[in-house]
Amino acid sequence: MSFHRRDLLLGGLGLPFIARAASAQASWPTRTVHVTVPYSPGGGTDVFARLLAEGLRNAVGQSLVIENRVGGNGVIGSQQVSRAEGDGYSLLVVTNTHTMNKYAMQSVPFDPVTDFTPISLLSSFPMVIAASANAPFKDVAGLIAHAKAHPGEVSFGSSEASTSYGGNEFARLAGIKMEEVAYRGGAPLMNDIVAGNLPLGWTSILSAGPYFKNDRVRILAVTSASRSPLQPQIPTVVEAGLPGYDFAGWYGMLGPVGMKPETAEAIHAANLKAAALPQYRDRFIELGADLRMLGPKDFAAHLRQEDGRWAEASKTGLIKPLQ
Repeated sequence: MSFHRRDLLLGGLGLPFIARAASAQASWPTRTVHVTVPYSPGGGTDVFARLLAEGLRNAVGQSLVIENRVGGNGVIGSQQVSRAEGDGYSLLVVTNTHTMNKYAMQSVPFDPVTDFTPISLLSSFPMVIAASANAPFKDVAGLIAHAKAHPGEVSFGSSEASTSYGGNEFARLAGIKMEEVAYRGGAPLMNDIVAGNLPLGWTSILSAGPYFKNDRVRILAVTSASRSPLQPQIPTVVEAGLPGYDFAGWYGMLGPVGMKPETAEAIHAANLKAAALPQYRDRFIELGADLRMLGPKDFAAHLRQEDGRWAEASKTGLIKPLQ
């Protein structure tokens, strides 16, 4: 994922941008803002969005209400926002699954790129490969060796299209066969790993965060190209023995289609301001978030790039149809 330094809020670099956006749309917000998270409470997206909303309340002086509308791999909540007024008071926080769904599902009632207004690419984040402590492998090399010795007998959990892709791409590169088990969110997936009911799973680093010190869970690796500042002792998949594997997720904020550009810019400026507040920036960093945000235009370009990537992945069978 590529970020541009002009979007970084470091020192005074973001201040002229914030001033322009605030001047262009000084009236936003004048009332409560509703932010939909189309995934389960307690998962990584929910944790991130609630912290962002807390920062935004301080940054803009208005209430932000988080609403979890779970179902359809994120489609139900996203569809609700796609039909709302584009006035800046109905917002959506999604992951890269948002752009993958049309290739993983039989039908999606909207286009993930053209039926929304891009506001902010909020953060990138690595996935982690989490294993139960009673799994018959202790590291990535052991997992690959065990899966090769027992083809099709290793199950891995996924919670949406993004984690499904992460697991299937790992299996492709490793030359192994694993059986996928679909969950409705990162929290129930991790609960089954802790209980020993699931040997292995792909999930976001935020969903796995509460389990880093749990002796019933082993974090085998992070999926990104570099180690996470949150848990620098955890190796990347490449370092752990699988060359060529590099996959990071992201959180993004969208609005309904038809939102005025100045409104989107004002909301992006507020996101930058909220993330820069010291009491929240430190907490974001503790969650492993990468806060090099992209604004509306660059986020729009990123969404189009993602759409092309997943179209190609679908053709090659790396995105499995959801059941």
